[in-house]
Amino acid sequence: MPLAIPFPSWITPEVFPGVPILQYVRWYGVMYLCAFAIAYLLFKRQVKEGVLDRPGYMATGDDVISFFTWGILGLLLGARLFSVLIYDTSGLYRQKPWLVFWPFDSDMQFTGLQGMSYHGGFVGGFLGTILWCLKKKQPLFRWIDVMAVSIPLGYTCGRLGNFINGELFGRVTTVPWGMIFPQARRFSVSLPWVQDMIEKSGISVPTGTLLVNLPRHPSQLYEAFFEGVALFLLLWFLRKHKPFDGFLSGMYIIGYGFVRFIIEYFREPDTDIGYRITAAGDAPTYINVSLLNISTGQILCLCMIAMGLLLLLGTYLWYKKHPVAADVKQSSTS
Repeated sequence: MPLAIPFPSWITPEVFPGVPILQYVRWYGVMYLCAFAIAYLLFKRQVKEGVLDRPGYMATGDDVISFFTWGILGLLLGARLFSVLIYDTSGLYRQKPWLVFWPFDSDMQFTGLQGMSYHGGFVGGFLGTILWCLKKKQPLFRWIDVMAVSIPLGYTCGRLGNFINGELFGRVTTVPWGMIFPQARRFSVSLPWVQDMIEKSGISVPTGTLLVNLPRHPSQLYEAFFEGVALFLLLWFLRKHKPFDGFLSGMYIIGYGFVRFIIEYFREPDTDIGYRITAAGDAPTYINVSLLNISTGQILCLCMIAMGLLLLLGTYLWYKKHPVAADVKQSSTS
């Protein structure tokens, strides 16, 4: 029995393929809107629980909308800038920086902003919310803790958008749930390792075929579940048991960084960048030959883990010296 799943042919990046004007509406953009909506609703749910209230102040709907606006703007700016500065190797945006936020191709066809970096979005969104809290004189980590709990489930939508686009797929595999993505690189049937993969996968290769598309890990779905659903459930449980402000933020940063670091071993790195660190010379990106081959995403995840640990330590020590300020209103969240 074949041990590979064809990518569903009925899935297309466009919501309304072939329909004039509406053909430019893409699932990836829709998923972004769903992500923001889910995060907003979860944030509002926590606000109703009183987690942001303190003597003489109650969070209002205008406060929440304003906070989200600053965070989303920072997220979009950071995600786009990181994408073109770190992951783009063409040099186009360095020569023509005005194209960074230009959503049309050379034929003036709408393409959207192709290329968004999670880590850039994280940095931009984090800075945006910090600036809002400073401007409004709000307790920084109390607000960011609420955001940290709200983000992961919405992030699941983004990875589902990647899956629908058939992009950011994983490395070649022989696991039963391996999937054949139409846009993936094809390999010569004459290569011994390819023949071995064909045999183990049980895929059918017509006689005379020169290049074959091998099954890949559906790493977008791994990320959607572990970085999204699983991390959300953990933080949603911890939200009523946090010992100090900043705890949930630190746990989100560490949790995401750790899970993403592991999943990067199953996800194929950008082929034009490859690995930042290799065990020995050049290494193929389409298969995992060594755990010492480290991608750009993994380096950024290690930075996140370090940042999360420092955040936990710093907020713990600060609140230990200021026990009155450490009141996180357990009575309103228990």
